[in-house]
Amino acid sequence: MSKRVGIIRAGVSGLAAIRCCLEEGLEPTCFERSNDVGGLWKFSDHTEEGRASIYQSVFTNSSKEMMCFPDFPYPDDYPNYMHHSKLQEYIKTFAQKKDLLRYIQFETLVSSIKKCTSFLVTGQWVVVTEKDGKQESTIFDAVMICSGHHVYPNLPTDSFPGLDRFRGNYLHSWDYKNPEAFKGKRVLVIGLGNSGSDIAVELSRLATQVIISTRSGSWVMSRVWDDGYPWDMVSLRKEPVFNDELPSRILCGLVSIKPSVKEFTETSAVFEDGTVFEAIDSVIFATGYDYSYPFLDETIIKSRNNEVTLFKGIFPPLMEKPTLAVIGLVQSLGAAIPTADLQARWAAKVFANSCTLPTMNEMMDDIDEKMGKKLKWFGQSQTLQTDYITYMDELGSFIGAKPNIPWLFLTDPRLALEVYFGPCSPYQFRLMGPGKWDGARNAILTQWNRTVKPTRTTVVSEAQRPHPFYNLLKMLSFPLLLLAATLTFY
Repeated sequence: MSKRVGIIRAGVSGLAAIRCCLEEGLEPTCFERSNDVGGLWKFSDHTEEGRASIYQSVFTNSSKEMMCFPDFPYPDDYPNYMHHSKLQEYIKTFAQKKDLLRYIQFETLVSSIKKCTSFLVTGQWVVVTEKDGKQESTIFDAVMICSGHHVYPNLPTDSFPGLDRFRGNYLHSWDYKNPEAFKGKRVLVIGLGNSGSDIAVELSRLATQVIISTRSGSWVMSRVWDDGYPWDMVSLRKEPVFNDELPSRILCGLVSIKPSVKEFTETSAVFEDGTVFEAIDSVIFATGYDYSYPFLDETIIKSRNNEVTLFKGIFPPLMEKPTLAVIGLVQSLGAAIPTADLQARWAAKVFANSCTLPTMNEMMDDIDEKMGKKLKWFGQSQTLQTDYITYMDELGSFIGAKPNIPWLFLTDPRLALEVYFGPCSPYQFRLMGPGKWDGARNAILTQWNRTVKPTRTTVVSEAQRPHPFYNLLKMLSFPLLLLAATLTFY
């Protein structure tokens, strides 16, 4: 008899979880509180408690070749960076083509998830759901929580003295939908992340004045990289903020940057440098999100010092039975879809007893090590951030899906060159091992064609493909020349 797996929410992580459970012969049931798939990418013109929210103008920050399901490329004519409506169209198509919709119970709220009384023996969970005012309890052998990390806005009002007497209105970016209500207003945006930058740029077209307040600043970079290619196909690093218009808006005086807010008065904001923004109409807090699982005992996820404590950002390490996984919580500085797919593949294999986890002590040691590195690279933050390629390689190694580069060079040199020197595209993790996709090789070899296709709207000369290997040689040539010059003089 197949093991039953309860899956919470039907966004990209939930859909990946359903599909991966089916691949392992498990029996998934997904509970989605809305009436459609897509999660974060299902736009609504109003906010709803307990649901992620995006604004009307949102575009992706990852390009289509880097953010697809690993065995489901986007159509050739899709733009490299998509409006949320285009991405939602792709997500719905994926769910339909993979026949996932029949495993989803829509308009169903999960109110609680608790261990069965027999948990120490069975590892089972009791999931209580609500629909049309009626409650139902179901026992599952395992649970995947796929509710993401853009649901509960972090509004740090206690960190801003005087905000309680501020006469203007303030809101979180979770509540922001479009700029019309701010026409002719003076607006302060707190936070220089992707949302804060997007909103400030959009407001600058209608508002009288827009100021961004930021604690530490950020590198602001364009989605377009060398020779007009998407940044994430030719660069191995992802900086925190991507905005194509913000630099020009700053140069034109339409957006200004200020340090942290020291305090608010009834009508203004006083910044740490002593300057003042007078007569503010609205303040928008683009200050990120908190993690919360109101249906689950919080100590399961935050098992130490009220910190999120998960092995590889997925498994609670102190569980007597490894039958609960959190999918899509980690922000791996890469695209969410391929990350969630690989997480779900590993979790499904653990549930199916195809993979085993390390001991509790080994998992805790790994968490401590990763926490130290996170503090070094990303600073003090509640966000579970990690390097994309390193993280994907780790997960791939657990299930035998990490590309074997030496073997590829021996058996398929052309493919090996593309995998090793080209972008770390999602197809690589369906190239070999369990869950192998027969179309992965061709998808990798044709990824540049799909990248160029939507831009080839006029007849021009053949586009030059990036050559990461030659770029690497150019980078290495400078220190070699420097060393040669040093040796010449000494």
